[in-house]
Amino acid sequence: MRLVRTGPPGAEEPGALVDGDLVVDLSDVVADYNEAFFASGRIATLAPVIAERAAAGKAQPLGDRRIGAPFTRPHQILCIGLNYSDHAAETGQAVPTEPIVFNKAPNTLVGPNDDVLIPRGSVKTDWEVELGVVIGKRCLYLADEAAAASAIAGYVLVNDISEREWQMERGGQWVKGKSAPTFNPAGPWLATPDEIDDVRNLDMSLDVDDKRYQTGSTARMLFGPTFLVHYLSQFLALEPGDLINTGTPPGVGLAQKPPVYLHGGERVTLSVSRLGQQSQSIVPHT
Repeated sequence: MRLVRTGPPGAEEPGALVDGDLVVDLSDVVADYNEAFFASGRIATLAPVIAERAAAGKAQPLGDRRIGAPFTRPHQILCIGLNYSDHAAETGQAVPTEPIVFNKAPNTLVGPNDDVLIPRGSVKTDWEVELGVVIGKRCLYLADEAAAASAIAGYVLVNDISEREWQMERGGQWVKGKSAPTFNPAGPWLATPDEIDDVRNLDMSLDVDDKRYQTGSTARMLFGPTFLVHYLSQFLALEPGDLINTGTPPGVGLAQKPPVYLHGGERVTLSVSRLGQQSQSIVPHT
């Protein structure tokens, strides 16, 4: 299934994308794709409803409706740093032997094509195409990766926007360079695991205007999704609907020579195979 939420910010309605750009409305079946929905296990009941409504001709064109993030604001957004060996190399940092874990403010979550706002005082706003993992049930002290796999609700395309000066030059933890408003576009859809043949073999790309900066594959991840879910559950409780941003391949602005950053007026377009495409206008602070 490809679960979507469409409509104005704060008033999105749940549905499912079928046949490319047709939306099956599910707002009479579920209130929203939120913690209660994921915790209930009702995601497992949606496929026959979607198929029946699509067969009955009840799917409607997406048209010009806004696509929101495919799930509501989570309890937490957890991020994994330097999870691609080639990205670690381009930043001049050692390949980690354990996952580097940091937080991102949950209120950074926006839709896949919403504007990204350059924060006041920012001089080094950067991009990161990533695979996101959405948690389907509460996880604490999972026994193994098989248990972790059963706890994954689905996968989503994410742009982990980052302010490098605040992240790396201002002391403290990375969270303050990751948490400005609009810094976590997600979507367009949440793909349930059955949609992905091999989550460790997805192509990734990101362009700024007409220039390709990032080209990668989840095959180069150091720590895969099930490893990360199991690993994180040994230290903290993952709640239904939580998001894990699993890291970025090489090609970030920080690593260009000279570095390239977003200042406003650009368009960033990114994709992960099987998870769709995003396109954001970068808006300068006024």
